[in-house]
Amino acid sequence: MQPEPHDELRSATFRDLDTTTLYRLLKLRSDVFVVEQECVYADLDGRDDEPGTRHLWFTRHGEMRAYVRVLDDGDVQRIGRVVTAESARGAGLAGRLIEEALVVIGHRPSVLDAQSYLVKFYSRYGFEPTGPEFIEDGIPHTPMRREP
Repeated sequence: MQPEPHDELRSATFRDLDTTTLYRLLKLRSDVFVVEQECVYADLDGRDDEPGTRHLWFTRHGEMRAYVRVLDDGDVQRIGRVVTAESARGAGLAGRLIEEALVVIGHRPSVLDAQSYLVKFYSRYGFEPTGPEFIEDGIPHTPMRREP
């Protein structure tokens, strides 16, 4: 009998990422944000390799299934690039990544710019809207914040 396949949580700084993993992370982000959501934008924004950045992701049998990055913005930690592969949606991976990101963040305030249809999702993790909705890359977003 084969064991049930499961998703493996990984975490690394930029320097700890091997080239294959980095390629898979960037491909997932591109597949969803650029191709699926049709947003032409500079995903490679120069922040992935900052010393305070943490990359968190789930894989299964080499497939990149979900990803998030946590940036150090000085007085707050910024959660961003939350993405789940189409084949992995509905498995709860985004929520598990947010929970893990909050462990990494610890007792520091955190912010994110939620795609507006996901405000309720992020509210489950203690995030509250902090300003008006705005359009980024043609998609409505809402700024949110979570106090420690």
